[in-house]
Formats: sequence, structure tokens, C-alpha cells
Amino acid sequence: MLIKVLKEYLSRYRTWLTYVVGLQLVGTMASLYLPSLNADIIDNGIVNGDTGYILRVGAWMLLVSLVQITCSGIAVYFGAKTAMGFGRDLRAGVFDQVGSFSSREVSKFGAPSLITRVTNDVQQVQMLVMMTTTMMVAAPIMMVGGVVMALQEDVGLSWLLLVCVPILFVGLGFIIKRMVPGFQDMQVRVDDVNRVLREQITGIRVVRAFVREPFETARFAGANTALADVATKTGRYMAAMFPFVMFIMNVSVIGVLWFGGHRVDDGLMQVGALTAFLNYVMQILMAVMMATFMLMMVPRAAVASVRIKEVLDTDSSVVPPADPVMSVKASGEVDFDGVSFAYPGATDPVLCDVSFSARPGQTTAIIGSTGAGKTTLLNLIPRLFDATGGVVRVDGEDVRRLDQDVLWSKIGLVPQQAYLFTGTIASNLRYGKPEATDEELWEALRIAQARDFVEALDEGLNAPIAQGGTNLSGGQRQRIAIARALVRRPEIYLFDDSFSALDVSTDARLRAALRPVTRDSTVIIVAQRVSTVLEADQVVVLEDGEIVGLGTHDELLETCPTYAEIVASQLSAEDAA
Repeated sequence: MLIKVLKEYLSRYRTWLTYVVGLQLVGTMASLYLPSLNADIIDNGIVNGDTGYILRVGAWMLLVSLVQITCSGIAVYFGAKTAMGFGRDLRAGVFDQVGSFSSREVSKFGAPSLITRVTNDVQQVQMLVMMTTTMMVAAPIMMVGGVVMALQEDVGLSWLLLVCVPILFVGLGFIIKRMVPGFQDMQVRVDDVNRVLREQITGIRVVRAFVREPFETARFAGANTALADVATKTGRYMAAMFPFVMFIMNVSVIGVLWFGGHRVDDGLMQVGALTAFLNYVMQILMAVMMATFMLMMVPRAAVASVRIKEVLDTDSSVVPPADPVMSVKASGEVDFDGVSFAYPGATDPVLCDVSFSARPGQTTAIIGSTGAGKTTLLNLIPRLFDATGGVVRVDGEDVRRLDQDVLWSKIGLVPQQAYLFTGTIASNLRYGKPEATDEELWEALRIAQARDFVEALDEGLNAPIAQGGTNLSGGQRQRIAIARALVRRPEIYLFDDSFSALDVSTDARLRAALRPVTRDSTVIIVAQRVSTVLEADQVVVLEDGEIVGLGTHDELLETCPTYAEIVASQLSAEDAA
């Protein structure tokens, strides 16, 4: 899985990777040549007392060192650019994929997990690429080249390499094999910590209102401790790697000096050759240690790549049409024709055989008990979900055949939970129409009954909005969200219980101000309060996902017991008359 992710995104950086490999090859070969020159100076210059020879070979050593430093420096530069570019592209790819998901896929992964995958998981793979381009390219070259050069210096000591290097590899493999499950568990624990932290920060008011700080502190401590325990267990294996590598390196040095010293004493080897062989052994083991850095990161990056690939391989249940319809008549007609919707694996559908029409100039209200499927029904129009049965049409075309931008340009949606983005009031209002003038913004605020409180702010339209609009009250957020939809002047307005946070007086004024603006538009309102639907041209009554009543308020009072029951529970007899 890791290889698939790397191949898919690193293919864009072939040129830079070629530079990295070429420069690392030249730099590493230069570093391998240095011990031989050093041995030559010792055996032929120092032993013979030839100062001129020492200076000549020393100059070559200086030149080779400069080549090695220059090549390595440039290789690291291109390697870093490759890694950072890879991380940027991979994050963008995952973000784009998440952006194409319907609510079903987002719910499947969960927002905290998706955030972790876009940030932490991508960071793990990016660091692996960084280590690969700066270390791993040079490591095998140095390892193989070191063995070849060491054999040229003295074959009699080569058995030390045959012992030390395999022991090092086997030991590291044993440790790393036990690290992989720990890294898998760590990523899951990071998800848990992010989830708990997100819930506590988002719901801080609820936590304080119910005096649940001790409970939430204990819940976070549990998730945090679980992560720390897994990290500690995995860290023990990581901590064992370096002492093991250093032990093998020190034993190798002692072996070279011991057995090499005897060979020098026996006249089978020169001092310079022993020095060079020792340097090559150190280079070989250093290459193994460089690979160790890589091997430490590979398990975690492999786990992260699996999680990233899960996102990239998940297709949205809302599929763009292969041959999209790019234009339809500009009217805003909405038709539900035998529409059903069920979640995968669910025993009962959320919606079943729903059929009705909403026309321009009409207000259609959808009412029903909690869980009746009202919000799901509304979400089928902009394709936040796709119907599993029947057809939803906008201006006579199946929404699944319409180009998504064409469909969305017709719709102004005010969701059940009014969400505002970090920025200003103006930037939020212009979200659906970036070119809107200040006059248009103030007019939308007036209709949404939000102008007064915005004018009261010191900075007016430029007043800052915190993430999610948490620095505003629920009613203020709802009115800003309604104004955001009004700025766009769409053909279809979808209000998903968008007046629930407003008092009765503000609700009435807002609906009165909406009438002239939406006179030629289709308005569909999901409502809990009967007062919101009294003046609707038609009311759709849902119960357990089925339409049990369709008509005006007065008609339904006589023909629909479910609607009459809802009215009786909310209004006095005088209000219902």
C-alpha cells in the first residue's frame, strides 16, 4: 500500500528524483574514495617521509571532499523540495477526495479521523520521503561500495563483514517486526484523542452547563493514557535499536583492530590499509544505521499510507454524471417521484415512496416527528445524498444527470446547524456570491432580521467570525446563514428547520420579509413549529419516512390525524382555527 501511494504521487517528481539519485551517487562515490587516499598518504607518504607526495595526494583529498560536500548539499536540497512537494500534493489529493464525499462517507470515517489522515498521516509519509531522498539513496551505495573498497584493501578481514552485517540486519528486522502493530494501534489512539478533544472543545458550553468537567477530564485522560501506553510500548523497541546498532559497530571496530593488528604484525597488511579498512567498516555500518532511521519510520508510514489509501480508494456514493446536463430552464421546479432512501445494511428505509411537487412562487413546508426523514428528504435535492429509489427532479431533469455546479447554482441551502466559517461577516455572506456588493449584503441582512445587531458591532460587516460562528448566539448564526442564502438569490430556497433558534416575533417578521423576495422562487421549509407552516401553500406531513398528509393547513386539520395531533400539541384552539 505504501508503494502504491509513493508511486502515484512521486511520479510527478521524476526529474528532481533523478537529480537526487545522480548527485547522491557522485557524492557517495567521492566519500568512498577518501579512505583509499588516506591509506595511500600513510603507506607511501608518511612512511617514506615524502612531503611532496603527501601534499599532492592531500590536495586530491581536499578536491574530492569539496565534490562530496557540494553534491550531497544539492542532493539534500532537491530531496527536500521533492518531499515537501509530495506532501503538498498528497494532502491536496486527500482533501479533494474528502471534498467529494457525501455525508454518508464523512460519517463512515468520522471528522476527527479524516483530519488526522489529512495532517498527521500525510506528515508520516512525507517524512519517510524526506529520509529516503536524503539518506536511503546514499545508504545502499555506501554499503555496497564500502564492501567493494574494503575487499580491495584486504580480503583477509572480509569475514568480519560477513558476520557483523547479517547480525545487524537480523536484529533490526526482529525489532521492527514488533513495532508495526504498535504503530497501527498508535494511529487509532491518535484518532481517539482527536475525537475526544474535538467533542470537548466544541461542546464546552454543554460540559460546563452540566458540570461535567471532571468526567470529561477523566475521559480525555483515558484516551491520552491509552495513547501514551501504546507509544511507550512501541518506544521501547525503538529505543532498543540504537544501542543494538552501536553495540555491533563497536564490536566490529574492536574486531578490525584486533585481527587487523595481528595481520599488520605478521606483515600481511600495511597500517594505511588497516586504517582504510576500518573506515570502510565504519561507513558500511553507518550506512546500515542510516537505513535504520528509515526502517524506524517505514512501519508508521506504512500504517499511515494504508489509512490514506482507504480515503483515496473510497468512492463517493454521490457520483458526478458521465454525460452531465449543462443547462435547464431557469424556473426552480422540484419533483419527488416515488423517492426512497435507505442506508447500506439498514433493515428499514429512511424514506419510502415519497412523491410531491414544489413549484416557483409556492412555499412547501415539511413537518413531522423527530426521525421522520425530513432533513434526509431535503438533502436529496442538492445531492448531499442520492436517492436509492425513485427520482428527484429539478426543472424536469433528474438531479443525478445535472452537472453539479449547475444544480448547486440553483439552490440556496440553510442547514439545520447553521455553520459559519472563520473570517468576517462579509466573507461569510459572500460565500455563495463572491462579487456581491455591500448594498446587497446589507439588504440580505435586513430581510434576515440581522441588520440591527450587525450595525451594532464596532466593525459592522468586517466584524470577525470565529470558527463555526461560536462568538455569535444561535439565533444570530441562523440569521447570518439565512442572509448568506439570500445574497445568492437562488431559484430554490431550502430551509432546514432554519427558524428554530428565533423567537416567535422575529420568526414572523423574517417570514414576512421573505415573501416579496421569494415570490418567484421555490421555497421548501423543514419545520418543527406549526406557526412556521401556517401560511405555506402546501404542507407535506411525514411519518416514519412516508407521506401521510399533503395539503394546506386547513385541509390537513380535517383529513390528516397526524397533522391534527401535531397542531393540537402546539397551538391553542383559537390559533388552530
